[in-house]
Amino acid sequence: MLFTVSWLTTIFPNSKGKVDEHIEIKRFFTDSRIVANEALFIPLVGENFDGHQFVKQAYENGAIATLWDHNKTMPEDLPEEFLFLLVDDTTKALQQLATAYRDEVNPIVVGVTGSNGKTTTKDIVASIAKEKYRTHFTDGNFNNEFGLPFTILNMPRDTELLVLEMGMSSFGEIELLSNIAKPDYAIITNIGESHIEYLGSREGIAKAKLEIVSGLNPAGKLIIDGDEPLLSHVHKNSNVIKVGFKDHNDFIIKDMELKRDKTLFTSNDGDLYTVSLLGSHHAKNAGFGIVFGQLVDIDKKNIQHALQCLKLTGMRFEMLSGVNDVSIINDAYNASPTSMMAAIRVVQQMNGFSSKVLVLGDIYELGEQSKEFHVSVAEVINNSISCLYTVGEDSDVIGEVVRKKYPNMIIKHFYQKEDVISELQQFLKEDSLILFKASRGMKLESIIDKLI
Repeated sequence: MLFTVSWLTTIFPNSKGKVDEHIEIKRFFTDSRIVANEALFIPLVGENFDGHQFVKQAYENGAIATLWDHNKTMPEDLPEEFLFLLVDDTTKALQQLATAYRDEVNPIVVGVTGSNGKTTTKDIVASIAKEKYRTHFTDGNFNNEFGLPFTILNMPRDTELLVLEMGMSSFGEIELLSNIAKPDYAIITNIGESHIEYLGSREGIAKAKLEIVSGLNPAGKLIIDGDEPLLSHVHKNSNVIKVGFKDHNDFIIKDMELKRDKTLFTSNDGDLYTVSLLGSHHAKNAGFGIVFGQLVDIDKKNIQHALQCLKLTGMRFEMLSGVNDVSIINDAYNASPTSMMAAIRVVQQMNGFSSKVLVLGDIYELGEQSKEFHVSVAEVINNSISCLYTVGEDSDVIGEVVRKKYPNMIIKHFYQKEDVISELQQFLKEDSLILFKASRGMKLESIIDKLI
């Protein structure tokens, strides 16, 4: 059971239809084409669609109740017992329902945001939490004004700990999500350049990310990237815990060592940690998870176990074996200049390969500063790279800058991503490593699929 009709009417008292306290809602759905018996249908409204038009189909597929905009005409061809819960706005009602259900179940809630690393950190936190608690967490990147309520409403009633990723592209969005979720703990992974086209500057991005404290429990903790200068103004807040490499942090990452498929580091408390991910940025993501685990009384040996047995959302620095045992890093889910530079640095630190190849696509949502930010990516590329292929419109400037530094490096640009496949054939061998990194819209995984 998700909840009863009787409970629903305490949230949405204006209704038409049958209200029976014994009737149970088993699930909810927003797509009327889905078969969902004993379900609540939530008709969402967008620029080019209106879910209210499909309530009859939803009923035929198992809905027994619906949220309904009271300004819309109710259909006359549904049975009298079908319940209409009348609201001002179905999207706001969805969010209101999610908050009520969150309060009903009352788990420990942790919210995770940041320009880069929030999905990986969410996965790390969930992995650690599962060592002690019945845990529910964001699936994929269901992290917006619709996805976060969906995640909450899909939470089993016996959930003890809820991990919610919070994404945004403009001011006010994280504030909304935080007030829906009411987190007990909040994590800000970093401040990068994602969505700078809409937020104007990294300072604007920092301000938007800090909106996560809007719904934070007054007794809650805020875990942040302590190395980020744009968050330094909150360092002295009594509820802030700083994670990073610099000595002023509360949790300090030290003595980092990169292996072929894992990263080792120690903390300032003397403990050694191993995370089954590559790179300093993932050591910091692990640090966020470790601090959170300690706050909710998870034993260190269980935290260690969770870090070594991670199951991550796909296409995030995913190591694959391709044709002729070539090593492929699929980091094609998304990109910002910061995350692309971090991925390149990891590749450059990896040993045991005679050829290292970068396939870099466009980074979107950088606005007028797009070329400048793509140039910044070029600055971290060194001569340990054998070959650089760029794909798209703006990424060609990466190659132009690198060519000036390393004229003997193989560097080519392609406007069509499919054209890079033939070029990669020469590197399909056991001692080669190929990194794929670009914004989501580039869909570089379609190239990877042809190489594995």
